[in-house]
Amino acid sequence: MPPRTTPTARQQRLGHELRKLREQSGMTAQQAAALLGVDRTRIPNIESGRFGISAERVRTLAFNYGCPDTGLVDLLTEMAQERARGWWEEQRGLLLPSLLDIAELEFHAVELHTATTTHIPGLLQTEDHARAVFDTADPQLPGPDLLARLSLRLRRQEVLERERPPLYEAVIHEAALRMQFGGPKITRAQLEHILDQSERSRITVRAIPFAAGGFPGAGQSFTYVGAAVAQLDTVQLDSSHGSMLLDADMQLRRYRGLLERLRTLALSVDESRDFIRRIAQDL
Repeated sequence: MPPRTTPTARQQRLGHELRKLREQSGMTAQQAAALLGVDRTRIPNIESGRFGISAERVRTLAFNYGCPDTGLVDLLTEMAQERARGWWEEQRGLLLPSLLDIAELEFHAVELHTATTTHIPGLLQTEDHARAVFDTADPQLPGPDLLARLSLRLRRQEVLERERPPLYEAVIHEAALRMQFGGPKITRAQLEHILDQSERSRITVRAIPFAAGGFPGAGQSFTYVGAAVAQLDTVQLDSSHGSMLLDADMQLRRYRGLLERLRTLALSVDESRDFIRRIAQDL
């Protein structure tokens, strides 16, 4: 397999997990290379995501590393077998790789849990609302860049339209619900869209009112991406400097705990619908 100049986050994650298994086994890169009959330098390149690896070789390494988690091995094998280009690859070279990594994460997710303070979650945004958000970028986005980002955001939402979509939970602070991107009319339509989406069986929307007071991580937006195997979960953080992906065990544990804390502050599902409806009616 030829080397990759820009491996995706998912390709890097496969290599990262193989490195973790190797290090836990106490095996060196040279010993792992000998198992596969390849040059020693091949292993670091596989573990960085620059080189692909066959499913058969993933199983060979996992067996010799003594990995007891068959579910993890099966999922790593599936990742190694992925050859088809995802739809987001159409935008490579037009948008930042980190934006495409988000689309890839969502596409493969089993569960998505997002918490936002000042923005409506991207998967729930209407086209008009999303355009108004992008219009506030500083520096201002050139026309082609704005259209490319808008197209990506709307295309990402198709993950919720699949026959078997991931479970989706959105915890949205009142500040985000009251931000009038594009004015009252667009905001009202956005809130009504959230209400419509919240009626779907695999989508849960809960609101945190101002009255709930302060909470850990206030001001931060994040998405907890659940995989078929918990070890492959990922946290995606939003910031003004771009997206960041976290997957260390302690980091995952921290954000699972933060989600639980936010759920205790949020209104119930029915109360949240009534709360959002009142905000929309006041516009």
